[in-house]
Amino acid sequence: MVRDYRAAQGRGFSRRQALALLTALAIPGKTVAAGQKRIAAIDWAMLETLVALGVMPIAATELVQFRKDAVEPALDKSVADLGLRGSPNLELLRLLRPDLILISPFYVRFEASFRTIAPVLSLPFYNRGEPPYQKAVDAVSALARELGVEDRGREVVAQQTALVEETRLSLQGFASRPTYLVNIGDARHVRVFGVDSMFGDILGRLGLPNAWADRSRYTFAAPVPIENLAAEPDARIVIISDIPVEARNGLKNSMIWQSLQPVRDGRVLMLGNINPYGGILAAARFTRLFKAAMLSSGETP
Repeated sequence: MVRDYRAAQGRGFSRRQALALLTALAIPGKTVAAGQKRIAAIDWAMLETLVALGVMPIAATELVQFRKDAVEPALDKSVADLGLRGSPNLELLRLLRPDLILISPFYVRFEASFRTIAPVLSLPFYNRGEPPYQKAVDAVSALARELGVEDRGREVVAQQTALVEETRLSLQGFASRPTYLVNIGDARHVRVFGVDSMFGDILGRLGLPNAWADRSRYTFAAPVPIENLAAEPDARIVIISDIPVEARNGLKNSMIWQSLQPVRDGRVLMLGNINPYGGILAAARFTRLFKAAMLSSGETP
């Protein structure tokens, strides 16, 4: 183990990565239960799916950002950080000796390299223009079969199905008003979530109309001008995840933002951080936070 640690340091790994490697190799009981596979998750939606099934990975990507953006699920400190999702540390991954690597089609360019390290399971979640929720549900069942935990998979799906149905019933009185689901990019732009997003898909399953008829805008450039939200003056605006610090004062002083009817009427709700590219746990977190925000909004059903 000491040799592995020193080798990691010698290859330019950070001290944190080297220590995570040592922990994952030396104390597997803190990461996987006896008899379980040692699994590395490159894709965040697959990471969520794995943990929902009760299995902690030995390694995943961008853990600091994941803990901030996704919040849930909580990950053990022993999980090794493989670096950026767009350029995972293959050498560290090889040293960790996983039995299985979880990816999605977003990582097809790395798949051949991953397969030289361990078997790969790739499941789809997000295809442009396609609702992702059922794909997230199907991923739970598919991964549960792969890991031999089908009973747990059925339990996870049943819990999520019950949560959505319970929330739908509790929000029936709010269904007459359309809803914008957005991230704030800056004081002049938003990211808007349509039916091909996890948030928009669930919104529809809850029986509430989406005020945004176009496809989702995921790009980090947040290309939708805020004034586009004026198209549905009777809508409510739901802001998902924290507003960037530099945008907060800008919105307060923005004539465009302040002139939007939902803003003037106080129909703006704030939700905590949720992973927009998440799986079943992001779906559950959105459902819970959205329900709580709606029921405490003061809006008359």
